[in-house]
Amino acid sequence: MTQQQFSILVADDEENIRLLYLEELGDEGYQVTAAASGEEALDKIAATRPDLVVMDIKLPGISGVDALVRIKEIDRDLPVILCSAYSDYKQDFTTWASDAYVVKAASLEELKKAIREVLCRRYPERCGA
Repeated sequence: MTQQQFSILVADDEENIRLLYLEELGDEGYQVTAAASGEEALDKIAATRPDLVVMDIKLPGISGVDALVRIKEIDRDLPVILCSAYSDYKQDFTTWASDAYVVKAASLEELKKAIREVLCRRYPERCGA
């Protein structure tokens, strides 16, 4: 899979997390943009149409879960990965609309793996499958 063909929007209220994701995912070859809130994420999705969204659940204003619902209303095929420090949200049935749920960790390997799996499931023709 050649990642540079994929664009990812990262939505997280913590600047250090956004910067980490921008750097780490950029190093993987993805085109990455960032948003600090649910509203900003929705605006950027409308403007740029990313291939995938990685979103925190706890965002100012519109929460990640509420933004997920709105995203799926706009484009139910746009993959969304929820990424939270709290594993208990996995039990919230609203989060089941996401394509993956990753608990934040010091290593981004689980997130990177989920991104690869979701992108190749959604865009098999772009993954060489």
